[in-house]
Amino acid sequence: QVQLVESGGDSVQAGGSLKLSCKASGYPSSTYFMGWFRQSPGEFREGVAVIRDDGDTWYRDSVKGRFTISLDNRENTLYLYLEMNRLKPEDTATYYCAATRRPPGATWYTLATVYQSWGQGTQVTVSS
Repeated sequence: QVQLVESGGDSVQAGGSLKLSCKASGYPSSTYFMGWFRQSPGEFREGVAVIRDDGDTWYRDSVKGRFTISLDNRENTLYLYLEMNRLKPEDTATYYCAATRRPPGATWYTLATVYQSWGQGTQVTVSS
């Protein structure tokens, strides 16, 4: 499994912006999904944004137009980013970076349960 380390979480006012980063030690597979998930106390971990190795992206409806996921491959190291703009109090959660292999024919993996590698999480708090 690939090791993932997130950073960038902080406390901001509503309407503010943050950029989360995730460094991956190694590649999940030659084809893969990498994504950002979030979890609030008492809630299920939910998918926020997912990117495939081919660059295609998926976003949950509540973040479309505000969040941007991107992937950078520098010196054989994968960096996953989540740029978050116009943040809302309901975006408050612990954000996790995750990765998993993309099998042939797989469409989108947006459920947390199918991801094999996880980071430790980074806290995002948005105050009104």
